[in-house]
Amino acid sequence: MPEDLKLFINVAAVVMAVSLMMAGLLLLVAVRQVRKIRVPPNAGFVATLQGTPVVVVLGLDLLDLALDLLAAPIAWVVLEYLGLDGLRGVAVVEGLVPGTQLIPTLTLCWIVARLMPDRLSQLVRAAESLPAAGDLRAGKGT
Repeated sequence: MPEDLKLFINVAAVVMAVSLMMAGLLLLVAVRQVRKIRVPPNAGFVATLQGTPVVVVLGLDLLDLALDLLAAPIAWVVLEYLGLDGLRGVAVVEGLVPGTQLIPTLTLCWIVARLMPDRLSQLVRAAESLPAAGDLRAGKGT
């Protein structure tokens, strides 16, 4: 095996292991912090992000970096346990889309939700109004 490939595999393994440990620690801290907040059960993505501590989104992004596709079901269970249902859809989609592991999607959304909540709400509403892929094939989205 070429030395460059060995080095890449070793670096990737270390990054994944460190990310997994940090995600676990951050999510343990998050459990304690989330007990203190109250997010309405029917809150949407933006409202949930605005009430969520940053350690939750950092932990989920690190979990996604460490576990790639395996992070999606774990993120679903963690967010269900924390009562942050408004984040489940985005976290799972991010976990299932290949190549997004290096982009801290939820952390970036959290920052935007804090700095520009109205703009993020507009983007979410616009995305929700897009027709589903099945509707386009059936001719319903036009």
